[in-house]
Amino acid sequence: MKKLVTFLLFVIAFNANAQKITDKKAILNLLEQQRSDWNKGDVEAYMQGYLKSDCLLFVGKNGPTYGWQKTLENYKKGYPDKSSMGFLTFGIRKIDLLTKDTAFVLGSWHLKREKDELKGYFTLLLKKVNGNWKVIVDHSS
Repeated sequence: MKKLVTFLLFVIAFNANAQKITDKKAILNLLEQQRSDWNKGDVEAYMQGYLKSDCLLFVGKNGPTYGWQKTLENYKKGYPDKSSMGFLTFGIRKIDLLTKDTAFVLGSWHLKREKDELKGYFTLLLKKVNGNWKVIVDHSS
């Protein structure tokens, strides 16, 4: 009986760890898709990584913005064309799965444009919605 309990605990732990690896890969894939869409100059596609909701919170240099649509409008205003969007790279420092459907990401961003370069850090809170990871809070500086 003791061996059976030990085996079952091992199977449960193995499955939980496999799910964590799968979720972390899915989050990295989401961020890579966003980076790729940005570098194509497609802000609308980039925004698909965010939860399309009025509950979305984006915090940048001008303070908090609430809602997916307003965040999209701000991106379009700040980056009106592909040239202003430049070439984006991310440096992912940490992905923590807080619960089975909530994750925290810490990373850096670097934007290289023809005339200048910008860089900073970001923290993201992501939620798994209908099996897909979406950014629900983005604090970028």
